[in-house]
Amino acid sequence: MKKLLRLLYLAPVALLFASCDNGFEEMNVNPNASTSVVPGFLFTRAQLTTVSNNYTGAAYLTIGGSMQHFATYKEVPGAGDKYFNFSYSTGSWALYGGDPATAGAVIDIEQVIEAVKTVPADVNKLSVARIWKAYLYHRLTDLYGDVPYSEAGKALTDKNYTPKYDEQSAIYADMLKELEQAIGAFDPAQATFGTSDLIYGGDIAKWKKFGYSLMLRLGMRLTQVDATMAKTWVQKAIAGGVITSDTDIATIAYVDGSVTASRNFISSGLMGTDYVSPGGDNVEGGKFAKTLIDHLKTTKDPRLNVISVVWVKPTSASAYVADTATALQKGMPNAAFNSLPPDFDSYSEPNPNTILKYNAPLLVFTTAETHLLLAEAAVRGWYTATTAEAEYKSAVTAGMKQWTLFGTAGVISDAKINAYIAANPYKTSGTVEEQIEQISTQKWVALFLEDEYEIFSNWRRTGYPKLTPTNYPGNLTGGKIPTRFQIPDSEGIYNEANFIQARTRQGGTNSLSSIVWWDK
Repeated sequence: MKKLLRLLYLAPVALLFASCDNGFEEMNVNPNASTSVVPGFLFTRAQLTTVSNNYTGAAYLTIGGSMQHFATYKEVPGAGDKYFNFSYSTGSWALYGGDPATAGAVIDIEQVIEAVKTVPADVNKLSVARIWKAYLYHRLTDLYGDVPYSEAGKALTDKNYTPKYDEQSAIYADMLKELEQAIGAFDPAQATFGTSDLIYGGDIAKWKKFGYSLMLRLGMRLTQVDATMAKTWVQKAIAGGVITSDTDIATIAYVDGSVTASRNFISSGLMGTDYVSPGGDNVEGGKFAKTLIDHLKTTKDPRLNVISVVWVKPTSASAYVADTATALQKGMPNAAFNSLPPDFDSYSEPNPNTILKYNAPLLVFTTAETHLLLAEAAVRGWYTATTAEAEYKSAVTAGMKQWTLFGTAGVISDAKINAYIAANPYKTSGTVEEQIEQISTQKWVALFLEDEYEIFSNWRRTGYPKLTPTNYPGNLTGGKIPTRFQIPDSEGIYNEANFIQARTRQGGTNSLSSIVWWDK
């Protein structure tokens, strides 16, 4: 009887649960979330997250410090200044995934490619996505060396949660192949991403030049490990047509306003960490480095007055004023202090009227860089249509003219440009090595701020500019400038076998002092 009563009691409950389950799956769907891939939206997000991910930790504090563009007196943020705090270098790994709001460009671009690759009418979208995938992965592999590539971003499609680490040599070969095939597949009769493409608005001709310019960059990266392969791809890129006109510069526009995500992430990052208000201490203890400011002053480079200010008070009662006068500019020595310097206010920092503008554009790939790459190709005998000197002069001019994009405070006159070239003539009679040093040092200046990643890679490849390492007590590299980013420790837990295999291939360590394949 007790069992019967229990069954009679539970029967209505069971019916209730059965009725509640009717339509439950349909009800448990977020009406504001997309249930299918929207290629245009994901491509936009992939562009934004690729360029902006971990800017403060990687480009500013780690690379900016180690390449001696910036300096800090503090120890915690001294990733590049004092070779501390490896965790800043691990943040770029978030391009593989992490916080859905700020990371995961790898997943986004893989989903875009998966969504458009089987639709013939989407061939242009596929080509642009493949080019951007190469841009994204070349940043990852240049920072970390061997990384997940062929199996990366396949968790949704292939249920692969432990992707293998591809060797960097194989990654480079495939990226170059992808660029060549993607460029060759463009069809002017088919649609593009249009306004979802923040760089070129779907302009196929400009994307071809971007693809060939990236091919030129990647080809030149191979000079120390495979000169024959390097020459082949450099010449293919030049024959295809690279960015040589300012109208073809790859840029992303940002706007000032209440929507913080629409602001330039470089200015936001610098303002949020160090330069939000004039005078006194700041969060990360940062200023421009002595190496950078001394170089600009010694060479009488007019870019000094565009990028740099010292905050002064005309009188004790007046407000701070940003002064661009050359005589006032002074860089802070790297790793020289461990407490607030008494003359901290006297050191140079970014110009609020150019670098720190929220609506400043991001220069993704510039004419200055391609001319410098062409100059190096000419020095190596791989490009004979013009001379290294002519390309170098074009690069210097373009590198100064590009600051006009930042507003009137960035305008540099032709007279100043010509005076700089006259005062710093190209070394036409120098050795190949001397000419490459001059070209690479100019790249260290021309790509400042906009592409610290490329400056870091080119320095590792060529050894220029010549930088004097710091040897702050307790540093993590034994007084050696960092040469590779560290892969997060979590990879040793979640993808242990593949992580250990890659670590073994790269010298057996996962340290800031290990090197990538092309770094000889």
